[in-house]
Amino acid sequence: MTYSTRHWIGKFAHSERPAYLLLPELIEQDVAQGRLASGERLPPLRQLAEELGLDYTTVARGYAEARKRGLVDSHPGAGTYVKGGNPSLASRGGISAEMSMNLPPEPRSAALLARMRQSAASIFEADDFYGLLRYQEFGGTPQDRDAGARWLRRQLPGVQGEDVLVCPGIHSVLLALVSQLVPPGEHLCVESLTYPGIKAIAAQLGIKLLPLPMDADGPSAEAFEEACKSVRPKAFYCNPTLQNPTALTIPAGRREALADVAQRYNVAIIEDDPYAMLPSQMPEPLTLLAPELSYYITGFSKCLGAGMRTGYVKTPDALRRKRLAATLRAFTVMASPITSALATRWVDDGTAEAMLDAVRAESADRQELAQNLLRGLRYTADPEGFHLWLEVPPEVSPLAFSEHMRSQGVWVVASAAFATDGTPPQAVRVCLGGAMNWSECSAGLKRLAAGIAAAA
Repeated sequence: MTYSTRHWIGKFAHSERPAYLLLPELIEQDVAQGRLASGERLPPLRQLAEELGLDYTTVARGYAEARKRGLVDSHPGAGTYVKGGNPSLASRGGISAEMSMNLPPEPRSAALLARMRQSAASIFEADDFYGLLRYQEFGGTPQDRDAGARWLRRQLPGVQGEDVLVCPGIHSVLLALVSQLVPPGEHLCVESLTYPGIKAIAAQLGIKLLPLPMDADGPSAEAFEEACKSVRPKAFYCNPTLQNPTALTIPAGRREALADVAQRYNVAIIEDDPYAMLPSQMPEPLTLLAPELSYYITGFSKCLGAGMRTGYVKTPDALRRKRLAATLRAFTVMASPITSALATRWVDDGTAEAMLDAVRAESADRQELAQNLLRGLRYTADPEGFHLWLEVPPEVSPLAFSEHMRSQGVWVVASAAFATDGTPPQAVRVCLGGAMNWSECSAGLKRLAAGIAAAA
């Protein structure tokens, strides 16, 4: 006989937590309170979805999250059962802080949310809504490209709509660019700590990553030049502003040195700058220093929300823009016209600017909270960013620490996910944003501080 979950119905109705995250928390609470015992069977997916008024996919995602947290085991044909033997379950005290996904915080402003909804609704009231359901020329409409150019002019003065491609998110641009610029078996220079997506793309395409050592100013220009001499890399990838994971911004002098090396050895630059709109001031992009070699990419996923899968890319010239468009079209067909229309509307009516200001303010508040709660610990962060790079004691591996914190209800990412040189440092990345509210963020930071103190 399976376990009755009817007492969960009211909790789902009144909680602001995403249902797929609330589900494993309720399982854990019932284990801690003695309602659920080790080995007890949970309801099948479809039955639970019907009981709770949720869709099947949400419940499946919730069970998957519960498995990831070590709460349950699933066996095909046999069902899902409570997993036993985890003494940390009762010690968590209900804390659940999702600090592993690097997402902007969701501002606490009912007025801003109402403005976003009203602006979005105006798109669906348009006379030619069917036009957004049709195939469109890759790269966006002239209106979408003009809006992208206005957004990019914060970093690239003078850019015009005709210089821009509108794409279905930054990751799709990275996949297309790497596949176009770096043949299988050839080298792509990257930072020794880099965006995990680039590691996945390289593995998929069969290219070799050549890690450049980093210091407090970013990747070494000297090591970049040595790589250019010895292996002749086809491109250089970097994340120069509020870097993921270290949160550092490459200063002007280092950018100039890197651009100089790229120009002397004719190496393409892939400048992935999703966080560039967050700082109130920042150095010139590498694209302005080496425009004939650089591809500049940004979008909305890291400054408004991950669901805004709209990216903008500026290429060195019209010919390479045409080539990139052809490659992107082969991979993705086109950007969603509805999402592009929403991005354009928000740029045009100022909603994107208002959202950006609110994200900056919320990020600054959370960084101040982190500064207070992590006092005495070693970490790097930017006051206008929403993640930090937290050192862990040498006595414990970052992976073991992240797994321990997960058992305590706090999700962080160990350095191995970002390392490209085989020597991950003693650190974890901590995100302060996403759907996590203020109290969850505070509780998670307190638990992190306690975890490091216990490990030291």
